[in-house]
This record gives sequence, C-alpha cells and structure tokens, in this order.
Amino acid sequence: MRAKSEPAIVGQVARTTPSAALRWSGIGLGAVSWVSAAFFGMYTLAFYFGAIPARHLDQWNIFVHGLYDKRNLAAVLAIAAHFAAGATVLLLGPLQLISEVRNRWPWIHRWIGRAYVVTASLAGLGGLGFIASKGTIGGAPMNIGFGLYGFLIVLAAVMTYLHARSHRWDKHRAWAIRLFALAIGSWLYRLDYGFWLTVAAPIGHTQDYRGPFDIVMSFFFYLPNLAVAELFIRAGKLRSNRAFRVSAVIVLNAANVLLIVATYNIVHDYWGPAVIRCLWGPGC
Repeated sequence: MRAKSEPAIVGQVARTTPSAALRWSGIGLGAVSWVSAAFFGMYTLAFYFGAIPARHLDQWNIFVHGLYDKRNLAAVLAIAAHFAAGATVLLLGPLQLISEVRNRWPWIHRWIGRAYVVTASLAGLGGLGFIASKGTIGGAPMNIGFGLYGFLIVLAAVMTYLHARSHRWDKHRAWAIRLFALAIGSWLYRLDYGFWLTVAAPIGHTQDYRGPFDIVMSFFFYLPNLAVAELFIRAGKLRSNRAFRVSAVIVLNAANVLLIVATYNIVHDYWGPAVIRCLWGPGC
C-alpha cells in the first residue's frame, strides 16, 4: 500500500510546487512593492504638500521644471490631484490583493476597492488634465507616453469596477491586477531614474527630458509592469503548464531583487533624507 501511494504523493508535490512558488513569489513582490511605494508616498506628501503651508511651491520645480506655474492654476490643481490621489493609490493597492482580507472581511475589500478605483481615476485624470493644459517637459514623446498611461489607468479602474458590479470575479481580479501594475508606475518611474542615474550616471538623460533614455522611460515605467501582470495572470490559471509557471517565478523573483536594490539606493540617497528634512529638519 505504501509503495503505491508514495509515488502519487511525490507526483502531487511536484505538480503543486511551481504553483506554490508562484504564489509566494507574487506575495513577496507585492510586499516589497508596498514597502517601497509607501516610502515614495510619504516622500510625495512630505516634499510636495509639505511645501504648501510653508508657501514654498517653487520647490515643486526642483526636479521637474514647470510643475508649479502660478500663471496656470488649472495645471497646478491637476498635478496636485494627481500627486494626492497617486499617493493614496500606492498605499491602498496592495491591501486589495491580500486574499485573507477579501475572504474574511469582504466589506472592507469592497469599500477600499471603491476608494481605490476613485483615487486611481483621479490620478489618471489629473495627469491627463495637466498634459492637456500645459504639456510635459519632454515634449511630444512624453506627452504621448504619459497620456497613454493616464488613459490606461482610467480604463483599468473602470473595467475593475464594472466586472465587480457584474460579479465576473475572474475578470475583475485580472483587471485589478492590471490596475495595480499601472498604479505603481509613477513610483517605478522615480525608482528607475534613481537606479539609472546611480548605475549609468546621466547617460541618455538630458535636463529637458528629451534624451534617448528619457524617451524610452516615457513608456518603460508602465508597459513592462503590464507585461509582468499578464504573465502573473496567465501563469495562475490551472491550464498553464509547468514550464510557464517556472518562468513566471524566475521573472517575479528577478524583479523582486531589482526592486530591493533600487529601493535601498533611492531611499538612502533621496527619499529618506527629503522626508526627514521636511518633517523634522529645517523644512522642505
């Protein structure tokens, strides 16, 4: 009896191992993303909104010229809405992906989900409003890249909500994952720049954000995220084969390592000191 059952048990473990590894790889990536995004959210609130009571709004232009323009109130309000909603999205998003919250407290999942969809839509519309009223510093390539990004965020938010309302849970979950992948784009944009400037110095980057690297980054900060999200969605389905799931695990873990290294560098050099200076130092 034992001789017959042991191969079956071993085979079952072999089949489930890639699925378990995929699940834990996804959880690990989500946890690292949340911690890193939380640092960026605190930095955004401290640096940009900390300047409002001090009436130092000109500091918005330190890293990106033209964000604050007292002659264009519509653009200022749009980018402020984008920053505020974006910081909220970064903090709320990972909560929606935790299965225990969805299963044990579904009402919390629903209400956070509504807030998440609204704030994600505001972040996308705020960015689109800024582009429409002022344009980006990088010109046409950045306008197109960032405009597509804002449109996709709004689309994903709407689709996530509509599928939830219609109880199409598989499609709702898939669009929620896509929305999360897009929502972290603004954080990854800063993370990618910080990592690139640390490793490759200013190669491909210009002050007007029109260099080769800048043009690539106008799209790179969200399209690869969508690709990884699609890989995770498809790898999680039962019909996915073992090789596909193993490949997904490798990609997710590689992304995890890169995020840890990049987060440490940018928090140590930029976000951490800025938050400390704004909250406990001489000011922003």
